[in-house]
Amino acid sequence: MGATVTKRSTSTRGDVATDDHVAVEHPWNVVVWNDPVTPMSVVVVILRKIFQYSNAKATQLMLAVHNEGRAIVWSGKKDRAEGYCVQLHAHGLHASIEQDA
Repeated sequence: MGATVTKRSTSTRGDVATDDHVAVEHPWNVVVWNDPVTPMSVVVVILRKIFQYSNAKATQLMLAVHNEGRAIVWSGKKDRAEGYCVQLHAHGLHASIEQDA
């Protein structure tokens, strides 16, 4: 669900006032979920391969998945999030997308 931002503007002559409504779409999050099967080192390799993350960043995200049960590994446009989710599934990881609030 997007938010609406209202911007009030007045012309340079000061005789016209308008309200401009702009819909702001919240980003979509790619979530990786913990599973009891995939080794942690494999998760790091997958995150590095798909997202081009450094070893340190991929390890940090893997530890969040392991310790918290899930981690947001990427945020952005819906179509790209869906593509990443498909790639994660193809590599055997449990993943989903959710819209940021």
